[in-house]
Amino acid sequence: MSELWWLAALSLVPWVELRGSIPLAVAVGYPPLASFVACTAANLLAIPLGWAFLDWTYRRWLSRWPWVRRQVERVRRRGEGYVRRYEALGLALFVAVPLPGTGAYAGTLLAWLLGLPRARAWAAVAAGVVLAGIVVTAVVTGVVAGWKWAVR
Repeated sequence: MSELWWLAALSLVPWVELRGSIPLAVAVGYPPLASFVACTAANLLAIPLGWAFLDWTYRRWLSRWPWVRRQVERVRRRGEGYVRRYEALGLALFVAVPLPGTGAYAGTLLAWLLGLPRARAWAAVAAGVVLAGIVVTAVVTGVVAGWKWAVR
């Protein structure tokens, strides 16, 4: 079971997050529920880690790099409409969409950029992470079941 925590640690890697860690955990033989719980719990750590990182480093150093500023602006453009229109629900849905560039880090960045209240933003991002975990686990278990059916 200790290897599952290494796989769950993948959930803390930006752009990989749940979209990569849950399928990999299931692919190497862990039960879908255990994969969901471990990877989702680990990915939830990205919220306070990301917020603290932004508080301490973005304005001081990272904003000086044009590449970083472009990435930040891309996240803002992509998600600002959802958050402005639907507030916390929009932020949760933005995070829940299991596509690259939408996840715990992007949601945390978006909430931080828009100056959303921390507690409400964290709750919305956490809800989005759990929804994304459910979606990814459901897709993975469906694909695995389909594969098993097709090769028997």
